[in-house]
Amino acid sequence: MNRRNFIKTSTATFLSMSALPNLLLSGEEKHKSRSFRLLYTFDIQSDQKVFPARLWNPLPLHNMYQKVKFFKYSGNFDASHINRKNIYDAQILYAQWHASDTSKQLTIEMEIETLDRSVSLKKIKKASQANLPVPEDVRLYLQPTTHIPTDGKVALKTMEITKGITDRFQKVEAIYNWITETTFRDPSIVGCGVGHAGKMIESGYFGGKCTDISSLFVAFLRSAGIPAREVFGIRVGKSHFSKILGKSDKHGFADISTWQHCRVEYYIPGAGWIPSDPADITKLELGEGLKYSDQRVQELKKRYLHSWEMNWIGFNHGRDFVLYPEPEQYPLNMLGYPYGEIEDEVLDYYSPKHFSYRITSQELGLK
Repeated sequence: MNRRNFIKTSTATFLSMSALPNLLLSGEEKHKSRSFRLLYTFDIQSDQKVFPARLWNPLPLHNMYQKVKFFKYSGNFDASHINRKNIYDAQILYAQWHASDTSKQLTIEMEIETLDRSVSLKKIKKASQANLPVPEDVRLYLQPTTHIPTDGKVALKTMEITKGITDRFQKVEAIYNWITETTFRDPSIVGCGVGHAGKMIESGYFGGKCTDISSLFVAFLRSAGIPAREVFGIRVGKSHFSKILGKSDKHGFADISTWQHCRVEYYIPGAGWIPSDPADITKLELGEGLKYSDQRVQELKKRYLHSWEMNWIGFNHGRDFVLYPEPEQYPLNMLGYPYGEIEDEVLDYYSPKHFSYRITSQELGLK
């Protein structure tokens, strides 16, 4: 493929979505925007003399709280495309290399503008009290998956936590309080964790990483009849609340190769999708050596019931789904990391060094 045409096509894929209104959802608080330049570099190598390779890489959502301003990719691949051929409409860059004795290279560059996201409690409570029906296009996020069961012990625990509560948002609050108080961050877990809510309930062990804690939250919410979904993404820069939640050097630069992070959204008809992040409460506790009762933990807990700090970008909501073209590993648990294969061998996406890839971020507009 001609490189000039190739870059033009890949950029247009995102820019065609720029017609989305540059507005916050009605009733949300306004915040200053931040812009980040991301660079992905892949250099896949193998002990085999001659080898083929395939790569699937999640691409950012383009919506009200994050906008892709610039995007291009290039490399020595033999074929590539961007597709959304999955039930979650997750946008994915696919690249393929035929068998050869050379390393397989791909570079992705993008600039993303983010806007801190917060939905007012007044709006949420008013909508919840109206008790409107769940729209048809949201009901997918009430359904169980392999890693997010909604019956059995999950249903029993949900009923116990929400006993006597009929209001949707009050159920969310009760579940959120239980999750943030009961779960804890386990640093021994690899990557973001597997996120198997059923196994957590069966074992009674509530330690984990962001995907584990977020998935448990989502399972309880769905079991309570409240649409909910994980949002897989990556931290891209400095947090204004705590360096534990994101940092960069004095120039705004950071190597974010291992900064993948999973958050949550729940849906209240009339208020829309509400951002939340119970896992970062446990991360703050461990990282700063705080107790759940400490003021800083309670402050963040209060914020993250209905907001996100956007030093992070989201990719997709996919759980237990099949990539296109079909890979060796399917259904795929989640797609927050690059996924790659050499012949029938799945590369270790938790290890950028062995994969190998590097992701860096540069915050723009800093003085």
